[in-house]
Amino acid sequence: MFFFKQKTAYEIKECDWSSDVCSSDLELLNRMDIDTEGVVKDPLRITTNKIRVIAHSQQIIRIDNEDKRPLSGEAEKKVKDYIKKIIPLMDGIICSDYNKGIVTDKVFKSIVHDAKRYKKMIIVDPKGSDFSKYKGANVITPNEKEVHGACPIKIQDEEDMERAIKYLFGLVHNDAILVTRGKDGMSLFEKDSKTTHIPTEAREVYDVTGAGDTVIGVFGMAAFAGLDFVESARLANMAAGIVVGKVGTSIVTKEELSNFIEEGALLSLGNILSLYELNLVINMARNREKKIVFTNGCFDIIHGGHIEFLQKAKDLGDILVVGLNDDKSVKKLKGKGRPMKSQSERANILSALKYVDYITIFSELTPERLIQEIKPDILVKGNDYSIEEVVGRDIVEGYGGRVELIPIVKGMSTSGFLKKVIERHAG
Repeated sequence: MFFFKQKTAYEIKECDWSSDVCSSDLELLNRMDIDTEGVVKDPLRITTNKIRVIAHSQQIIRIDNEDKRPLSGEAEKKVKDYIKKIIPLMDGIICSDYNKGIVTDKVFKSIVHDAKRYKKMIIVDPKGSDFSKYKGANVITPNEKEVHGACPIKIQDEEDMERAIKYLFGLVHNDAILVTRGKDGMSLFEKDSKTTHIPTEAREVYDVTGAGDTVIGVFGMAAFAGLDFVESARLANMAAGIVVGKVGTSIVTKEELSNFIEEGALLSLGNILSLYELNLVINMARNREKKIVFTNGCFDIIHGGHIEFLQKAKDLGDILVVGLNDDKSVKKLKGKGRPMKSQSERANILSALKYVDYITIFSELTPERLIQEIKPDILVKGNDYSIEEVVGRDIVEGYGGRVELIPIVKGMSTSGFLKKVIERHAG
């Protein structure tokens, strides 16, 4: 994969050899075993230097010291020669134009020529008001402000944005345009007129530094690996959501992105899960050293005693899982006329309680199979049972877990409640 941008090891970098700035940068890269063959030395230019002023974890202002003149003829030739040399070895090309004079017309035309020859995808982060210079790119990734600056169209709503994008397609003749939209996420426009709006994945925003680089880097990685543009954009959006939650110029690790994807997938499942889905949740929770608490029951009519019991059960650990008897097993356990509510109704009521994290429905008369599968750290029942009577106790204690008995509220039970209702109705 070839990343052609000004903040990577494959950077075409301006250097002022009257100072030791570039030399020290090269030494640092070499100490990190990063290939610096693509760093072009130009004695006529200073190295771009950016100073960010941060207060209370928020960037207030940025002060740049730079030279934005186009490359000299000699430096331009070195850039083109290096790109020509490495393109056959790359999966694709990411060209981040920082508008610092590096991506000249000649440089970009050379990239397009060599990319077409070797059938490599080109993705561009554009700058400036003339996007026609990026003709030949497969995808461009401007932000909303850059779209405004490149179009003679006043953009006030989504209809105007569609017209602006159509105008840009006419300039670049590319396959897709991915527009980053800050707090509104991003929008992917494809040449077949398909538009996909992707809401932001950011949970907390501390610093937007590097968010655009993260988007194009992850989008490119995914697209070069064979994902379609929509899948690639969704992955890039997740990565951006992670990086803006960090202060300063940061990276997103494979582990962070993997965890973010898992969390999102699990959240989308809801909290009424099949046993398979529940095991996915439990495994992820265990990887993060979360304590799993399990209890079970019919929960036919939820009353105050149930709520107090579940609250105390939740207090014993991090995640409370409730095993819920299905309708057939409740009928066998409780007799004719039960359950009063269907299993889906009972599950939905339990899912609305803030103390309950996940519910899974089982059909056996006892939760023994469930306990064997999920192996909770703590098995909880009411103290109307003795420890010896708790189903699954031997399993839990066998692998080092424990059983807890919680005092139940006296005078509160579903059977007692139903008896009172019947008596009042009969009276």
